[in-house]
Amino acid sequence: MKQFGKSFLALGIVSALSVSLITTTQAATYRVVDKNVVDELKYTYAQHQNNNGVLAISGAKLYNLPVQFEYLDELNFQDIQRYAFRYHEQVHELEDLEDYDAMVAGTPTANDLSWVIRWLGDSQNGAGVRHGGRLDEYQRLADSVAMVNLGGDSITEQFTVFDVPFEGTGQLTRSTYDIISGTTDSGVAYGTATAPYLPMEPFTDGNGNIRNYWLRDFGQRGFFSFDNGAQIIQVEPVETEYGGGLSTVIDINDNNTAVGYVSYKLNEFVIDNIIESTGSNDCRNSSMLEAMPFEICVQRNQGDMYHKMAYKATVTPGGELVTEQLGLLIEPHPDDERTHSSYATAINNHGVVVGYADGWYEENVTTPAVNQRTYTAYAVMYKDGEVFDFNQKNNVYPYSSNAVSKAYDINDKGIAVGYIYNERGTKKFFYVDTNQPKDTMEIITPDDFFTTSDSTAYAVNENGFIIGDGQVETHNDSSSNPRRTAAFLYDMNNDVFNNVNDLIGCDSPYDILEARDINDENVISATAIISSERYDSKGELVLDDDGNPVKEDVVRAVVLEPIEGEVEDCTVVEEKVKRQGASLNVAVLWFLFVLTVFRRRIRIN
Repeated sequence: MKQFGKSFLALGIVSALSVSLITTTQAATYRVVDKNVVDELKYTYAQHQNNNGVLAISGAKLYNLPVQFEYLDELNFQDIQRYAFRYHEQVHELEDLEDYDAMVAGTPTANDLSWVIRWLGDSQNGAGVRHGGRLDEYQRLADSVAMVNLGGDSITEQFTVFDVPFEGTGQLTRSTYDIISGTTDSGVAYGTATAPYLPMEPFTDGNGNIRNYWLRDFGQRGFFSFDNGAQIIQVEPVETEYGGGLSTVIDINDNNTAVGYVSYKLNEFVIDNIIESTGSNDCRNSSMLEAMPFEICVQRNQGDMYHKMAYKATVTPGGELVTEQLGLLIEPHPDDERTHSSYATAINNHGVVVGYADGWYEENVTTPAVNQRTYTAYAVMYKDGEVFDFNQKNNVYPYSSNAVSKAYDINDKGIAVGYIYNERGTKKFFYVDTNQPKDTMEIITPDDFFTTSDSTAYAVNENGFIIGDGQVETHNDSSSNPRRTAAFLYDMNNDVFNNVNDLIGCDSPYDILEARDINDENVISATAIISSERYDSKGELVLDDDGNPVKEDVVRAVVLEPIEGEVEDCTVVEEKVKRQGASLNVAVLWFLFVLTVFRRRIRIN
């Protein structure tokens, strides 16, 4: 539970907010506090803000990414040239390659730098084409930054976790995915990050060719910092063999008790049949070892390497962790070698933890078979040494992509929130009162934007306000054309659901796409779209033919503060999804889609 509110909460504001939510007209009951542009990158994305105004922020679309051109050869440059020629008409904002010779010399134009970056990250049509869709022999660029804004008019500062400079340079590799989940009121920053990809020593393959591979020491690793990043304390996984293991820190309560998950044992099937096997495509095969280092083959097979378990850990003043594993929802057959895992996502100040865990497909399984069918996500509570499934009927919905439900937060009153798939296969936000007896505990799914809108609740405060996001467009959702989302605010005490955009004023230039947290003063951490001047991949202002700055939509971290505003009648104004005109492009929605996928990887992978 993100307990960031003050104990002397102004009840008058809460009361006024509740009344304004119930009104049938739309009111300006929130003001938007923009956390402003970060010079080094284009997009910022809100996480959580503590009681002292410190906001954790994620960033992406960095300018001047440090491409190491010395690792590219003539064939690579020719491939990039063909790549740009083939796709430039399909890519918004980019033209065909402008200066081939300058690119080869390592001094590309901004347009051409963008093409190099796109090619390096494209496993299907770019760098991976000649290597069976693999990118092991190319520089990795994660384009992800963790940041902290200290509140007020302070500048948003980058927070380097595990990244390091390239040898002999001052340039960070920018190959790590970093997320600061939040900062406690006492100043403990926490989150999850990955190790950097660094070039290995040149490898001579069986044909005598010199090949350059890129390796990282570990995948996800949870961390703490008591001094704003000057010193990083890692959460060591229980199992670290074959790739360093996995861990996360997703939440910390006011008692400095953290939760997340760790890898706790190896997937013996993967070890026996891939990693230590001599089969034709396995890591100990002589032909494979002639083509690549053993470590690269291991890195390729990290996805299902470990069993993962929810944990909680108390942080001592000296930065040490006293860790407790929280268990699994199911007890597999002794010969079942598949990975069965559990995850913790939030903890309240009473030590009650929520999250999700693997569970059986069928109900009331007491003697599971070796291959008993499973689902990968049931919302659960970890309490008094027990893992309790909120979905007591274990309802199974065939369109839910193997997930039934997940819980993301719990407040000190025992209200847990998250999402659950309904009988139509639509994802709906829920809340549940965990104080009720287990046999009467009921998941409540209030009405949201419309029947087929997917919605998710991410946080609940002590006043009973729930925030999250949901789809506000009705076309068929796809990765190439995702539905637009909007943040919502739900008052569970009065059963009132509102699009947050209806609460910030009819003429606001911001479009609030999602809300990530709400504290006990009802201050919301959110991400919005706002029109801004466009900058190219080198951070230079883009001008049109008349010398005027080109405008584009960007995503920006914002804080929404409740105000005692006047009630506004917005019925004569165009609906909020149109208030920025037609400038909202698919690229921005795609960026949010990618961020969401990565955030799920932090919680799942």
